Amino acid sequence: MKRAKDREPRALSATVTYLAMEYRPVHAPPPAPLMKTALLRSDNPPVHFYRYLYATIGQPYFWVERRQWSDDRLKTHLADPKLALYTLYLGGVPGGMAELDFLEPGIANIAYFGLMPEFTGRRIGPWFLHQVIELCWDEPIKRLLVNTCTLDHKKALVTYQRAGFVPHARADRVVLVPPDFPGL
Repeated sequence: MKRAKDREPRALSATVTYLAMEYRPVHAPPPAPLMKTALLRSDNPPVHFYRYLYATIGQPYFWVERRQWSDDRLKTHLADPKLALYTLYLGGVPGGMAELDFLEPGIANIAYFGLMPEFTGRRIGPWFLHQVIELCWDEPIKRLLVNTCTLDHKKALVTYQRAGFVPHARADRVVLVPPDFPGL
């Protein structure tokens, strides 16, 4: 049997859909979860906390990019004042994350968004997304961006569209999943 480091990365094909929102939505928010909730911004979060959120939330969807970053690179990234990491707490435990990027003036990008596996499929995602959209529009922006791909949750694209995002481009790409990725 080959060891993980001796195997080749697995190539997964994905179609990425790029979406944009040009104005703050005016529709009523989805219903809140029927449990204690808190959405907290992390000020300069420790690398291990970010890695925990990213790995646990992203594992079913093959989030690989940030796993490959060194601790120093990730620490520098997380310390950037134009980035914001929000953690959703449900019943007192981490239930989701949203990484927001305000690097380009006037534009916000939802870089990463997701729920812990035990909270998916419980109609929490649309409510959480609404909260994140409101946080973005509280900043001086003119455009809000997000992208999703066919490796993400099966309802991701429709959830973004129902929230008011409009697709503006698509692209095919290959995601190289390291052989030591959990579940492979």
